Amino acid sequence: MNYFTELSIELANQRNYLDLLFNVYPLCPDTIRHIDEDVWSRVERSYTGRDNNELLNALLDMKLFPVKDGYVPYFRRDRSAIERNPSTVNRICGRIREMSIDQLYDKCTQPKETNRQMGPLFRRWLQRGVLGMEMVSVSDFSAGTTDVVIDGSDNELKHFAQEHLGYTRNKGIDFIAYRNHQYVIGEAKFISDEGGHQNDQFLDAITTVKTTVAPNVHCIAILDGVLYIRSKKKMFRSITEDDIPVMSALLLRDYLYTL
Repeated sequence: MNYFTELSIELANQRNYLDLLFNVYPLCPDTIRHIDEDVWSRVERSYTGRDNNELLNALLDMKLFPVKDGYVPYFRRDRSAIERNPSTVNRICGRIREMSIDQLYDKCTQPKETNRQMGPLFRRWLQRGVLGMEMVSVSDFSAGTTDVVIDGSDNELKHFAQEHLGYTRNKGIDFIAYRNHQYVIGEAKFISDEGGHQNDQFLDAITTVKTTVAPNVHCIAILDGVLYIRSKKKMFRSITEDDIPVMSALLLRDYLYTL
């Protein structure tokens, strides 16, 4: 087992782990989504006027579509398909019209799932200077500057890692630090439960750890949540049976200062 994994397990099981973790991930699950007033006006007009094509077009302009349907992503990518597929449009809109306009509004303003809030919250936590290292943008970074966290979007960090660090995944990155002429690439996730999408999130982070990189680059998984609960379940076995650099965000500073 990795040393920092062992420390993370001790932290999660012996101290006020969740209270401390709230500083990193201050989740606000009851915050409703903002809806553009002009878009919502189009929804109301088309809903009242029974114009299914316009109703679907207006709802596709929203970040959250009000019903789950496997055909909706196709329409998002090709709006011209709306005119060519009236039966599918009417079927989807029929489900939408089973709701009142108030119910439809509630569906469109539902809060983001908590796991989708994690990336921005982790980055916001870093920007508070909690690691004791200066943050510099990707464009301002130079290898002559050490003890820094490189700041940027997932894609900006991915492109930087691909170009300079030998990173071979086509997947965004949450964290890059540079200390003592060594780089650290990290994937940060909050694993709220076992199974389904959460297992996929866990495996995604472990895949990043095992990705081929340059010799002076360390890949780590910055994971928090149920994976540190002592059990016979797959996640706990995975992090304890092998020496994989998995650690809580709360121990990230300690890890960096060992380099």
